[in-house]
This record gives sequence, C-alpha cells and structure tokens, in this order.
Amino acid sequence: MPRIQFSLPDHFVFAADIQIYISHVNQGGHLDNAQLLTLVSEARVRFFKSLGYKEGNVAGHPIVVSDMVAQYKSEGFHGETMRVSMIPQDYNKYGFDLVYRMECLDTAREVARGKIGIVFIDRETRKVAAVPVEFLERAARLPNP
Repeated sequence: MPRIQFSLPDHFVFAADIQIYISHVNQGGHLDNAQLLTLVSEARVRFFKSLGYKEGNVAGHPIVVSDMVAQYKSEGFHGETMRVSMIPQDYNKYGFDLVYRMECLDTAREVARGKIGIVFIDRETRKVAAVPVEFLERAARLPNP
C-alpha cells in the first residue's frame, strides 16, 4: 500500500496544548494510535468551543466526523506537551475538513498531521444538512496570521 502524503497549509487559526498522559502511551512506550485520535478529538472539541459551540449544537446542528486521515512524522512520549493546531478548509455543501498538525512543544518536532472530515446533521431527519451560515460567518472571523 502506498504511504499517505499530506501537505499542510501555510498557517493555522487555532491551537490547543495537550499533555500526553501515561494512559495515552502503548506498550512500545510511545503515543498509541487510538490515543492520537483522542488528543486530536479533544483539540477538535476545543476548536468548536472557541467559536462558542458544543459539538451537539453547532449553529443549531449536531456535527459528526465523516472520515479522518493521520500521517505520523515522529513519536510522542509520556509527559510531552503537544500543540494541536487546526484550520477549517475545503468547505462543501454539507461540511468541511478540519486540518491539523501535532507538534511537541518541548522539542519542536512534528509528531503527526492530518485532517478530519466534519459534516452537519439535521436533528429531525438525522441526515446530512447544509453548513449553517452562522457557522460560516464565525469561522470567517477566525484570526488569520
């Protein structure tokens, strides 16, 4: 199988610092695959919170993760603090990609990169819904370094 190749954007608009706890580490002594997703999910929740939303109610709609990709660049270890930087990109009718980079603050090395597909759901029908205009307006006001 060919390896995933993933380019990063020039800048990010949000960042969350999250420490790797012992429960995030596998028997190999480094950040576990499933726990990488846990840390990225925590950063995703904080991203929506920074916009004033909970994932169960983003401008009147719940959101779901439709897909995700991760490319490892190095190992993460217990006690290190990761900065998970994010930016929403590639909007479509029903959602967008939340692109992320995880880097170790202690050593400045990149640990992982990837993206999370986000879609909006109609609460009544439980089917995909159009991206709410209110969300697009708030996302457009994110800082642009």
